[in-house]
Amino acid sequence: MDGLPVTALHIAAILLCALGYMFDLLEIALGSVLSAVFSTEPHVVRPQQLSLLLSSVYFGAIAGAPVLGWVADRHGRRNVLIGIQLWVALMSLAAALTSDVSTLTVSRGLAGIALGAYPPIMMAYLTDMLPPRRRGMLIFVTVAIASLGPILGIFVIRWLTPLQPLGIEAWRWGFVLGGAGATLCGALFLLLPESPRWLQAKGRHALGQAACLRFERSRIWLRLPPSRAAQPISNPTPVDVSATEASLRGRWIKVGALYLLSPWSTVAFPLLSGAILTQKGFKLSDALLYVGLSSFGPLVGAVLVSLVIDRIERRAALAMSAAAMIGAGVAFIASDTPLPLIVSSVLFNLFAYSYMSAVNLYCAELFPTKTRAAAVSGAWALNRCGAAIAPLVLLPLLSDGGAMTMFSVITGTLAASIVLLALLPPGQQRRAVS
Repeated sequence: MDGLPVTALHIAAILLCALGYMFDLLEIALGSVLSAVFSTEPHVVRPQQLSLLLSSVYFGAIAGAPVLGWVADRHGRRNVLIGIQLWVALMSLAAALTSDVSTLTVSRGLAGIALGAYPPIMMAYLTDMLPPRRRGMLIFVTVAIASLGPILGIFVIRWLTPLQPLGIEAWRWGFVLGGAGATLCGALFLLLPESPRWLQAKGRHALGQAACLRFERSRIWLRLPPSRAAQPISNPTPVDVSATEASLRGRWIKVGALYLLSPWSTVAFPLLSGAILTQKGFKLSDALLYVGLSSFGPLVGAVLVSLVIDRIERRAALAMSAAAMIGAGVAFIASDTPLPLIVSSVLFNLFAYSYMSAVNLYCAELFPTKTRAAAVSGAWALNRCGAAIAPLVLLPLLSDGGAMTMFSVITGTLAASIVLLALLPPGQQRRAVS
């Protein structure tokens, strides 16, 4: 697997993973829509009730991510990815049919069980099978394709807002779209093989060999440079990914802390951007327009980062993204006119999305195949924990102290992340994983 070129089967896996991630991200992005919808008439709700609604999907993820990660390490990445898509489809339909905010909060929490598990398990699946010399690039291509989900979804919702087809509100149509897409994706995953590396690690050698042969016999899509080029540009000392159990436990604690800190910026700030805009006096339609335009940031960021991610040490890339988020966030808070708001929000989402994708890639590479999904999913649960807590803390700060007070907390978490990165081991760019 490590010596193969990029084949048509690799591309098929990337496209299907991207499709599933697209609808996963759309479901998460609907939180920004709900933030704006329930901050304006006739749907205004109390800040505490809105905070709970926005956080509910992350509360579900806290339980779902580690459990499904454990299941994926024992029963296969692909099977769990299929189950996730079908559960998301069911809960999306339930959200579209809700009659009050309390029921919507419950359905969002149940959807979070699956939504929280998809990104780390997808990352484990792709890390298992992609050629190491282009692993980072191909994963960021996956992320770039997936980032179209929020862009298309939010603009469709904005287009439907004044129309309300069949008398149904636009945000409900957003859930219908997400559910239909997740159903299609779950069915298409049946066409992909299980991870050959995972099958081999579980002792299923015949099945692993058969899955590997499917890649070997698949048409070559991209020939890779000689293996000599696969050596890292810096940090020539190999990273020990087969460390002792105690060493891996200590590594996981640091990774978990990094995940716990990340959603205060990467999730909470974009999530509350609609509320910030309405607080600045913008109409709901304008707020949705700016939220939609800002969603181009992840697409642009993922494409640009894919060109360099395998050439920059993982921790350095993460630290630079964190510092850039601080600058873009301050510019957004200080702006009151459309152009600066759009530019700064696009830049913030560009760096935030690149940061979180790079964290997932970096951490997936640090753990061996037997425990990769469980390790990353368990850390991801801490990310979802932070994502659930952050709106509960930040929205009251936004209401009482203003946007700059709220962002000072976000700045503190980003600074702490930069310090933590210095304590973690170097990345595995251009190297085979254990």
